[in-house]
Amino acid sequence: MSLKETIDADIKKAMLAKDKLRLTTLRSIKSQIMLAETAEGQHGAALTSDAEMKLLTKQAKQRREAAQTYNEQFRSDLEEVELNELAIIEEYLPKQLSEAELTEKLVHIIQRVGATGPSDLGKVMGVAARELAGLADGRAISQTVSHLLNNTNF
Repeated sequence: MSLKETIDADIKKAMLAKDKLRLTTLRSIKSQIMLAETAEGQHGAALTSDAEMKLLTKQAKQRREAAQTYNEQFRSDLEEVELNELAIIEEYLPKQLSEAELTEKLVHIIQRVGATGPSDLGKVMGVAARELAGLADGRAISQTVSHLLNNTNF
């Protein structure tokens, strides 16, 4: 079942349960999927699972950043809404890698690519971003790669 079909089914469940937050969040995701499907060049074709994951990852990142902003502005009421929406979106994302799992996968990528120092950051990030898309936050990947390359005794 595609993400769009899953979201449609879950929208119906949220309507029956009268869960406003879940309903609003799921409608937002569905709206983004429909916009992506009708974007120029798509010709109404269904999104690939990679495109769906990128869309969900983007939605999650937006919620995280908004919650961070609200936290900095001492708006805990709005921060709570963003974090609740984030939790709903994360239900549809693959399980995120732990810090240890991320480091282990990045060490393998660094060894496979043959990176030896900080100058190889771009080479490693290109491979890591493709292979770990949806499994870890881009910022966490970048920080870990940078740390590993600066401490070459991995």
